[in-house]
Amino acid sequence: MSLKETITKNLNEIKEDIKKYSPYPEKVKIVGATKYLDKYQLEEYFNSGAKIIGENRVQALREKKEHFDNLGISDKISWHFIGSLQKNKLKYFIDYIDLIHSVDRLSIAEAIDKEAKKREKIINCLLEVNISKEESKHGFLVEEIYENIHKLKSLNNLNIIGLMTMAPFTEDRDVILNVFKGLKTLRDELNVKHFNGELTELSMGMSNDYKIALSQGATIIRIGSKLFN
Repeated sequence: MSLKETITKNLNEIKEDIKKYSPYPEKVKIVGATKYLDKYQLEEYFNSGAKIIGENRVQALREKKEHFDNLGISDKISWHFIGSLQKNKLKYFIDYIDLIHSVDRLSIAEAIDKEAKKREKIINCLLEVNISKEESKHGFLVEEIYENIHKLKSLNNLNIIGLMTMAPFTEDRDVILNVFKGLKTLRDELNVKHFNGELTELSMGMSNDYKIALSQGATIIRIGSKLFN
């Protein structure tokens, strides 16, 4: 089976899971976590009908974007950044990025706002939240979201459209469920208290736990190995 055939088969399976597990399947978007694909394999991903690319390294994102520019099809891709951010790398992709998933601290939010302002752009972002409070994970703690919410909302070139989280790597379904449920609860609270319903996106769930995330209202799932293997 070719890579394109494999991806097409896996995409169809994931789409069926979305219909089965999500309370609103029409809202769910699949982001291909493509860090292990080279630019030629990425063409097969695109040719399978997938249109959202999620990269977590800036250099790889630049190389793949340039490749698709040369093919004349980069405007048919929605480019997402899903990895940990460094302020000095923002300038390399902020001109064309459609969504940044990983705004994990106030200083990064301010840096994005500053770069976007230079270009007279408004950048769509998600706030990354460390619901599980794991020391190894990036993200705002819940209390830090509330401590910084007014500063975050004052950044005029930052359009916060939702939240993102990663669940612990565990076989305990209840632990994973509680993390995703916690993110949804936080999103709903913030919508009532601060955002007037403008937080529409919940980016949560990867290859090993996306079904649980869907059951808790994920609108974006970030899928790697389940798509490509």
